Formats: sequence, C-alpha cells, structure tokens
Amino acid sequence: MQGGVRKRGTTWSYYFDLGKIDGKRKKKEKGGFRTKKEAEQALTAAMNEYNNGGTVFEPTDITVSDYLDQWYDLHCKLNLKYNTQVGYLQIIENHLKPTFGIYKLKAINSTILQEYANSLKLNGYSKSHIVGILTVFQSALDYAIEPLHYISQNPMKSVKFPKVERKPKERIILTLDEWQRIIDRFRDTRYYIPLMIGFYTGLRISEAFALTWDDIDFENKTLTVNKQIVKRNFGADVRKVVEKKGKKELRSSWYFTTPKTPASVRTVPFGETLYQALKHEKAEQLKNEMKYGEYYTIHVMKKEVDEKGNDMIRVVPIQKCVESPLQRIRLVCIDENGQYTSTDSFKYCSRVIHRELQLAFDYHSLRHTHATMLIEAGANVKNVQVRLGHTNIQTTLQTYVHDTEKMAEQSVDLFEQITNVKTS
Repeated sequence: MQGGVRKRGTTWSYYFDLGKIDGKRKKKEKGGFRTKKEAEQALTAAMNEYNNGGTVFEPTDITVSDYLDQWYDLHCKLNLKYNTQVGYLQIIENHLKPTFGIYKLKAINSTILQEYANSLKLNGYSKSHIVGILTVFQSALDYAIEPLHYISQNPMKSVKFPKVERKPKERIILTLDEWQRIIDRFRDTRYYIPLMIGFYTGLRISEAFALTWDDIDFENKTLTVNKQIVKRNFGADVRKVVEKKGKKELRSSWYFTTPKTPASVRTVPFGETLYQALKHEKAEQLKNEMKYGEYYTIHVMKKEVDEKGNDMIRVVPIQKCVESPLQRIRLVCIDENGQYTSTDSFKYCSRVIHRELQLAFDYHSLRHTHATMLIEAGANVKNVQVRLGHTNIQTTLQTYVHDTEKMAEQSVDLFEQITNVKTS
C-alpha cells in the first residue's frame, strides 16, 4: 500500500492507495492540515485504522516485500534526503526483498536474521556494507513496532553483527610535497580553485562546489557553508531512478539543498594563500564574462519542491544572451566560459592524479589531510570539529585524525619532557 503527503496551497494533505474496488483503483485523501508533520501523523493513523479494519489485510499477515514498500513510502520518502533515499531503496531492492520478500513480517526472527548476517560475511561483503544492509532492515523493523504496531519487538536487536577484518585502505593523507605536485599540475585549470578550497578549508566536495561568491567574505577572510549541491533526477520518483539504473538515464540536474547536518552550517576562516587565490579568481571571472560576451554561460535559480514537500533550488545554466526572469547566481567553481565545474567533472582531475602523478587520491583526501595536519600542528580538536562541520567530536577523532609518524614522534618527545621535569 502506497501513501504520502503533499502540500496544496497553504495546507497539507495525506493520501493512500485503497487498492482496486470494482475494477478501479481508489485512493483516500484528506486535507486541511496546518503542517507536514500533522499530515504525516494523520496518514499513519488513517492507514492503521484502515488496515486494522481488515479491508486489505491484517497487519501481521503482510509480507516483508509489501511492508518494505509501505515503510519506504511512509517514512523514507518523507524524512530522508534524496541520496539517502536512493541508497536505502537499492538495499531494499537488491538485498532485503530477494532474501526476505516472500516471508510474512511476523515470521522474521533473530535466527533467520543471524544466518543472513553471517552469510553476508561469508560472501565477502565489507564491514561497512554489512552494517549498512542490517541497519536499514533494523530501522524498517523499528517502524513496524512504532508507530505501526505490526510487531511487538525487533528481532534484529538480538543479532550479532559479524566481525570483519578491515581491508587496508589506500593512504589518503597527502604530504606537502605531494600537494605541491598536485596543485602545480592543475594551476591555470578549472580544477585549481576547487583543489585550493578543499586543501585550505577541509570542506566536503558537495559544500565546496556549492559555493557562490556571496558566501565569500573577503574583508573577514571567511566563507559560509549554508548549502550543498547534489545531482538528482527531477520530475521522477526515486524508485524510478533506481529502476532505470544501467538503462537510459532520466533527466538530471544540479540542485542546492540543505547541508548534510545542522552542524554543517558554519563559517570557516581561511588564510592569506586562499584569500589571494579567490581574489584573483573572481577578477578573472569578470574578465572572462566580458571576453565571451553573449556566449558566456550564466546560472539562474529555479525554485522547486521535492517529494517531501521541501523547497529546493535547481541550478539552471543558460547563455548570457538568453533573457530570464529567474535570479542569477554566481558560482565560484566554473570554467573560463562560465560553465559549471561540477563534482562529476572533477572525477577527471582525480583520474589524472591517480594515473599521471601516481597518488592515491579523491577529493575527500583533502579533507583528511586538512584535519590531520591541523591536529599534528597542535590545533584544538573541538575547533577542528567545528571547522569540519561534524556533529560529534568522535567523528573527528576516529575518522579524520590519523595516527601518523609525526604524531608518534610528538608523543615520544612530550613524554620525555614530562619525565625529565619530574626526575630533574
């Protein structure tokens, strides 16, 4: 059973599929709710009442396949960001449905789930992949308890996630010499500024490539992270996007969306090196716009609404000679002719660094390097956390601060200093 909420004018409505009645598919819809949350709560209550009435099925008789579809429509589509929806749906369609789809929801127990978890390890899945699959199923089963009341307890709670030895990852921390080789290779290219931003600020790739010139405060030498940019299909449900994977690509575009987490909204100070680079880039862009004239590509903002009813902004490229009532935006990361330098196009830069410079690299390498170098230099970890936009300081310590030789040497020197003071 599929359902959802949508905004009609100034109020919200809910709807859900009643199935076929007299050969025709029927829907139930009710509006007049002041907020999306009220509509969602009313939707859950209405669907529970409908299902418990036995019109379609007894909740405990629903199959896992049907339930996962229901959970995705009721929860995932309404509460998760687009890319997260895609990831969840891929796990549902590629892993959970093929394995558990024909089971009754009430028949799922910890024994079945433990055997499945163990099989993932035996089939060579990585730790992160196993955790991802099992966590999605656990979340789905939690929802079946509350608010749907289909089951009384979550059998996943008793499952022991199998221990998987982490495969050694390629080194992702750059030395200053390696960084110099990279930046020298791409100086005077459209990848120079994105590289400089990543190295000197530690921004995520989606944050760096979303920057506009009004985010840059030259007077105070700060930049503000208040959005991220994502590529997504417009005018299509996420389910259709997943179904079309590997086939003809649906229409896609770049969108400004809210940052990854509330902590991701931040102001990041930067130094003289990046200041000079950004100042020079802005001047060059103004020159290039005059040089290319009417053939220069500009970008405008088109306000749209996503599947959750939230506002989002589509970044639309047009030639300067085309008149548009839409507001113009000035992106920082663009090519000489004004075309957007996207995260997709940056993949070429990464391939060159891999093959030509023989360095293990992706854009996240800059973020790892930035954090590690700060900690090595004695920076306050809390400040690094805020700078990177982490909600939890443990993420900063466990994921981005690596145990380097320099840190080890500093620990030895520090211990020597302590012991010498005490014994002198």
